[in-house]
Amino acid sequence: MEYYNEIKEKLINNEIVKKVKDYSKNRSDLNTYFEVGRLLSLAGKSYGDGIVKQYSIKLSNRLGKKYSVTSLKYMRQFYNYQKSQPVVDFSIP
Repeated sequence: MEYYNEIKEKLINNEIVKKVKDYSKNRSDLNTYFEVGRLLSLAGKSYGDGIVKQYSIKLSNRLGKKYSVTSLKYMRQFYNYQKSQPVVDFSIP
């Protein structure tokens, strides 16, 4: 029975580590999308709305097709929405 408890403990610890990694990845993605949205918002004020299309072309060529005009606009929308909402921080102490 002591092997069972040790095995169970290792598996539970592994699940916890995976969840923490998932949380960290998601948090990093959200922070990145917020910052990209902020920069796109500022760029739009300086260079007009067409700058999103120009950046999308450059980013898609360099980093892949997931940076379409639509996804960049969603990032900008996310920034504009979040800046008016209170942010909840679920940081792990």
